[in-house]
Amino acid sequence: MDRFPKSLLAFQDTFHDEESCIQYLAERRWPNGFICPKCGGSDAWRLASRPLWECRKCGRQTSVTAGTLMARTKLPLRVWFWAAYLMTTHSNGYSALQLQAQFCLHYRTAWLLEAKLRRAMVNPDRSMLSGLIELDQTEIPYREANRAPELGGRDGMITVVCAIEVVDRKTGLVPKWGYNKKLLNTRPQRIRLQVIPDNTAETLESFVQANVEPGSVVLSDGHASFDGLQALGYKHDPKIVGLMAAHIVLPWTHRAFTLLKRWGMGVYHGLRRKYAQTYLDEYCYRFNRRYWRRVSFEKILNVAAAKEPLYRHQIIGKKPRAFKAERARRLEKIAQKAASALPLHSKSG
Repeated sequence: MDRFPKSLLAFQDTFHDEESCIQYLAERRWPNGFICPKCGGSDAWRLASRPLWECRKCGRQTSVTAGTLMARTKLPLRVWFWAAYLMTTHSNGYSALQLQAQFCLHYRTAWLLEAKLRRAMVNPDRSMLSGLIELDQTEIPYREANRAPELGGRDGMITVVCAIEVVDRKTGLVPKWGYNKKLLNTRPQRIRLQVIPDNTAETLESFVQANVEPGSVVLSDGHASFDGLQALGYKHDPKIVGLMAAHIVLPWTHRAFTLLKRWGMGVYHGLRRKYAQTYLDEYCYRFNRRYWRRVSFEKILNVAAAKEPLYRHQIIGKKPRAFKAERARRLEKIAQKAASALPLHSKSG
C-alpha cells in the first residue's frame, strides 16, 4: 500500500473501499502488532463479521478507531480519509460547506469532522523553533454569529503573535547574522501562531519560551514587551521601525500575516473568536509542510490515531447530553399518551 498517494487518482485507487482504510489505520495505530488496551496482550484475531480485534487473553474486542480521535464515529473511514487528504494537501484548505457539498453530509457533521481533524494538526512531540527567529504580533478581524466581519476597532479584533524560523535560501541553514545587519536571500522555514489576550511582556515572553529554543536569535520590532528576552537567554535584536514600512524590517512575519488574513476571509469569510486558535493551527500545519504535502496526510492520521477521544460537547464547551435520561422521559411521555388514549371503560377496569 502506498504510504503517500501522489495524486487524487492514486489516493482513490489506494483507499478504494472501507477495508483498505481499516488496514492503513491499523498499521498506523499498531505498527508493531496489535496490543490490547485492557491487558496489554499481543495475541488476538480479527472477527470476520465486524472490523474488531479480539484478545485471546482477556476476550476484549477492540475497534481500530476505539481510543482515538475517531472513536464512536458513525461515518465511514473513507469519509475521514478523504477529509484528511483534502484538508492537508489543498493549498487553501477545505471549509465545512465544501465538505458538506462534496460528501452529502449535514453541516454539523462536516463541521465536527473538520474540528476534530484540526486537533490532530498539533503534534505534541514537535520540536521548538531554533536559529534565527522573526517575532511580531498583529490584529485580525473576527466574525460573530450572523454578523459581518468588523472592519476596524479593537473590539472586533483578535491579537495574534507569530514566530517564524528563517533560514538561508540556498543552504537551508541558519543565515549569517549580526546586530543591525540586513538579511538577504532568506526564506521562512517553520511557523508558530497563537492567539494572545494582550501585548504585555508576560504574555509574549511565555509564548517565546514555549516555542523558541534558548540561545536563538530573535528579531523583533521595538515593542517594549520584548525587552526582557535578553535576560531569558535569547539574543535579542530589536528593529526600530519608525517611518519605515514594517514589512521591510520584518518581511516574513508580515507576509505570513497577510496570507493568514487573506486565507481567513477567503475560505471561511472571517474567523470566530472562540475557535480562532484551531484555525491558526491548521494554517501552521499546511505552512510548515508546504513542500511535503503528500507526507502531511499520513502525519495527521498518525496523530489522530494517538490522540484521546474527543466529542462534540468537549469542542463546543457544553455539557454532554444525558441520553439515558432523555430516553426515559420520551418513554414516559409515550406511556402517558397511550394511557390517555385508552377508552374510559378500560381505565375503570
